[in-house]
Amino acid sequence: MTISAILANHHRNVLTASPHESVSDVICRLSENRIGALPVVNDKAVIGIFSERDIVYGIAQHGPDFLTKTVADTMTAPAITVAPDTAILSALSLMSKRRIRHLPVIKDDALVGFVSIGDLVKHRIEKIETEAAAMRDYISMA
Repeated sequence: MTISAILANHHRNVLTASPHESVSDVICRLSENRIGALPVVNDKAVIGIFSERDIVYGIAQHGPDFLTKTVADTMTAPAITVAPDTAILSALSLMSKRRIRHLPVIKDDALVGFVSIGDLVKHRIEKIETEAAAMRDYISMA
């Protein structure tokens, strides 16, 4: 299974942040949408990610002044990305090794999706449960 299987169940409209937006505005968008990160896009190119981790580090380093900075000043860059044809297990491995929880999905240099580690784990659990149910059905028929 690949990342495209997960994207098939996602909304097509990916929320993004602009590098010129204020940190305060983007924090409000994260809160309103109950999400943990946004890809940062400039001229259709993903140039970074702004996440809850960036907020924690920013407040620790800059105090309240952090809220007036721009996303470009505080985001994690460059963004680690995957393609739609990346295997789900490969993406999970990448996330574990790099200690990240979100991946922009890029095709032909354009953002086509955004997946979280929760999306990938949920998909894996559903697949395992489906396989287990099929095995139980097969065994009960024998």
